[in-house]
Amino acid sequence: MHELAISQAVLAQACAIAQARRVALINLCIGPLAGVEPHLLTAAFPFAAAGTCCAGARLTIITTCVHVECQSCGAESRAKPNRLLCAACGDWRVALLSGDELRIDSLELFEQETENV
Repeated sequence: MHELAISQAVLAQACAIAQARRVALINLCIGPLAGVEPHLLTAAFPFAAAGTCCAGARLTIITTCVHVECQSCGAESRAKPNRLLCAACGDWRVALLSGDELRIDSLELFEQETENV
């Protein structure tokens, strides 16, 4: 299950961004061509987060669509993950514009508590 390793990599990035502050929420964008099973990533996340600044944080996964640009007609269109064809002319010579991403879209941090002096 490589989703545990992916969870650990996401957590390392989130902790680096948070700079020792506690993380409340991680919004993660995953494309259908990223090779990640969102439900397995969601299941692995709490185990990977234990003992980090992300312990107890919620993980929200936003799935994206596959977008391609046709090398023949120049059209940009959506495509199915298993059928990368131009929607305008049907050509198979397309460049992938999106759909393989795996990125942290945003983080929510807890407010830092200040001690009364």
